[in-house]
Parts: sequence; structure tokens; C-alpha cells
Amino acid sequence: MSFKSVNDILGVLEKQAKWQQQPFQQVCQFWAEVVGSAIASQTQPLSLQRDVLRVATSSAAWAQNLTFSRQTLLLKLNQKLSTPIVDLRFSTAGWQRHPQPEKALQIALHSQHPSYLGDVNEDQGQVTAVNQDVNQVFGHWAKTRQRRSQNLPLCPQCQCPTPPGELQRWGVCGFCSVKQLPKNM
Repeated sequence: MSFKSVNDILGVLEKQAKWQQQPFQQVCQFWAEVVGSAIASQTQPLSLQRDVLRVATSSAAWAQNLTFSRQTLLLKLNQKLSTPIVDLRFSTAGWQRHPQPEKALQIALHSQHPSYLGDVNEDQGQVTAVNQDVNQVFGHWAKTRQRRSQNLPLCPQCQCPTPPGELQRWGVCGFCSVKQLPKNM
């Protein structure tokens, strides 16, 4: 009786596992890599019967577009698979059976907006609007805005104080960037 090293035994087991792996499992394993993340999020391989892969799509438009590019996808898939696939069939049938996991909703924070100036405590000396003259309230608002904009960089076009995020994003203030938009939009 001869003894074999653990590495030899593991090598044999690994080869057997690959040989025993079903073609459909291989397809599922390589699907996102072959088609890309955008297509993978809108499709789901359903079955492999008689060397024809059936794929569920989220809409008829996806099914039609992917049908036009199926030869390219077929070539890419067959490069990864041990058993070649003959054809791909795309359909919306079966999409509900395999729903994609819900993606977490991304919440846009006000601090991520380009016009955000930071958290400034404006409660100091705040004038309440109750029983106050409109001119006093406006005067307080104007002083607060002036105090907040003293250290802001100026817009290169209109020379108005501009939040740094707007200058980084558009190169000008938000008002000047809107003026630059095409009129037919």
C-alpha cells in the first residue's frame, strides 16, 4: 500500500469536483462576469436544457436587446464553460420567480449637495418673526447671509460669494451654471 501526500489527494478531489459540477452551475457562476454588472442586474439564468440556456429578463426591451447580441454572449460564455452552450433564449417569463435582492435605497444627505456650507449655528441672536417688523426680520436674514458668505470664494463670472462645492462641480456659481445651459432644454 502506497501513501500519497495530502496535496495529491486534494488535487484529485478538486478535479473530480470540477468534473461533477453541472454546466448550469458554471453558467450561474460566470454569468455576471461575462455579461457585466448592468446586464446581470436585469437578467437571471433560469435553466439549461438540451444545451440551450434560458434567461429571464426584467423587461421585453432587455430580452430583445440581448437577443441581438446573443452570439457575442454565447462566445464569451463558451470560453468559460467546460460544456459548450448551443443557444441563448431571453424572455420575461420567469422573472418573478427569481427576484433580484432589494438594493438599499441611497438617501441623499443635504451635506452632499454642492451648495452646502456646513453646519452653522444660526440660533445666536435669532429674531423671531412674531410681532416683528418685516424689515427687521429681513435685516436679520441679510446680516446672517452676509456673515456666512464673508469667507466664501467668489464666482469667476459674477463675482458673488459661492460655496466651494459649486465651484468644484461647475467652475462657477449655481446661478451662472444655469445660465450656461442650452435654451432648448
